[in-house]
Amino acid sequence: MEFLDRYQEIVSQAIKKYTFKGKPVELYEPMNYIISHGGKRLRPIMLLMANELFGGDIKKAIKPSLAIEYFHNFTLIHDDIMDEAPIRRGVPTLHILHGVNTAILSGDGMLLKAYTFFEGLEPDLFKACLRIFTHMGLLLCEGQQYDILFETQEEVTYDEYMRMITYKTGVLSACSFEIGALIARADFQDAKSIFNFGKHIGIAFQIMDDYLDVFGNQESVGKKHAGDIFENKKTILYLLAKQHATQQELEELKYWYSKKTDNIDKIYGVEKIFRRTNVQERALRLVQKHNELGQAYLGKIQVSEEKKKPFMELANYLLKRES
Repeated sequence: MEFLDRYQEIVSQAIKKYTFKGKPVELYEPMNYIISHGGKRLRPIMLLMANELFGGDIKKAIKPSLAIEYFHNFTLIHDDIMDEAPIRRGVPTLHILHGVNTAILSGDGMLLKAYTFFEGLEPDLFKACLRIFTHMGLLLCEGQQYDILFETQEEVTYDEYMRMITYKTGVLSACSFEIGALIARADFQDAKSIFNFGKHIGIAFQIMDDYLDVFGNQESVGKKHAGDIFENKKTILYLLAKQHATQQELEELKYWYSKKTDNIDKIYGVEKIFRRTNVQERALRLVQKHNELGQAYLGKIQVSEEKKKPFMELANYLLKRES
C-alpha cells in the first residue's frame, strides 16, 4: 500500500535523525540495534494517519509518533526477556546478543527517551498526551502480568483473555490513533471513535499473532514456531480448542500445558488438537469480527469517506499477513 510506504519512510527518516550517539556505547548501540529492525512500524504510522485524518500538521506529529515506536520497542525487549525468545523480526533478540542486564537497561533507556518526544507540544497537548501515554503503559503492564499469570492459571475464560489482549495490544493501537487525533485538535467524540477503531484492530492484530504463532510461515513471521505452546500461553487457539475438544482431547491439553518443554511431541500433540477442533478458521473469523467492529467506529467519524479509505485498508491488511 502506497500510503504505508510514505509513512514508513517518514518514520524511518526520523529514527535516523535521532540515532543514539552517546556513551557508553554498550548501552546505546543495542538501542540502535532494536530500533533499526523496526518491522512495519504500524503504531507510529497510526498516530500520523490519525493526525492527517483530522487536518493536523504532520511535522508536529512526527516526534510523538517516535514516542510510540520507542515505547513499543521497549516493551518488545522486555517481552523477549520474559519469554526467553531467541528471535524477533527474524534476527537474534537483544538479550541473546548482549545479555539480559544490558537488554533491560537499553529497554529502560528507550522508555525514558520516548517521553522526551512529547516535549515540543503546547502545554495543554503535552499534558493530555502524557496522561494517555502513561495510562496506556500501565494498562499494557497489567495485560502482560495477566499473560504471565495465565501460564500457570488452570482455567482462563474468554473474557479474561480478551481483557488481557485489549490491555496488552489493543490499547497501544487505540492510544496511537487517539494521540494523533488530539495533536490535530480533533473533537472529543471523533477522538474516542478513532480510539475504539484502534482498539478493535489491535485486538484483531493480536488474535492474528496467536494464529500465526502456530499456523504461520516461521520465516515470514520472524519468531520461533509454536513459541506460545512452548510457553503454555492460554491464547485464543487454546481457548477455542478447549471449547470444541472431546473429553480425551481436554485431558491431553491439560497434560501438555502442565509441562514447560519444547519437546516436539508436545508441539505436535497440541497442534493436532488445534487442527481437529478447527481453531484456525474460528480464530480468523474473530479477526474478521473485530475488524468489522473497528470499521463501524470508523464510520462514525465526521470526515469524508475518501479520507477513511486508508484506515479501512489498514484494518483489512491485518487479515492478509503472511501465513
